[in-house]
Amino acid sequence: MGPRTADNASKNEKATTSSCVGPAKPRLRSSSDGNIYTRRAVGGHSSSSSLTLSSPKSVLKRPVSTEELITPGGPYIKKTFTIVGDAVGWGFVVRGQQPCYIQAVEPFGPAAAAGIKVRQFVVSVNGLNVLDLDYRTVRHLILTGPKTVVMEVMEEMDH
Repeated sequence: MGPRTADNASKNEKATTSSCVGPAKPRLRSSSDGNIYTRRAVGGHSSSSSLTLSSPKSVLKRPVSTEELITPGGPYIKKTFTIVGDAVGWGFVVRGQQPCYIQAVEPFGPAAAAGIKVRQFVVSVNGLNVLDLDYRTVRHLILTGPKTVVMEVMEEMDH
């Protein structure tokens, strides 16, 4: 997650690389409003490309309520992750309304390295309970907070 919006997409057109073991992989930028920029050939030339904005559908299999997440003995477990942002952002996209969830994770970004996964529900950000907040408010908390974000999430237990 980082400060990317359709308004400043032209500033963010260049994909960056992240440091990882092996060959460098391009990191496509995602916007904090839930949109993802993807590579697409321009003008019929396969060598030139630009980033195109797309808004994916929800990754959730079904709607989940806040009450379902916090019910003792329910099918969800709480995990805590510390994500250190880089020059591009934190590497994830938050979507949803009470509760918010992880819509996308950049494969080589800071969130993926920390262990964040798609379909996890955001419980708290830097110690503040966000279960009753929408994704815009959660995004604002992350963007205006410190470079290091401590997030508690709930994820469905494997059966």
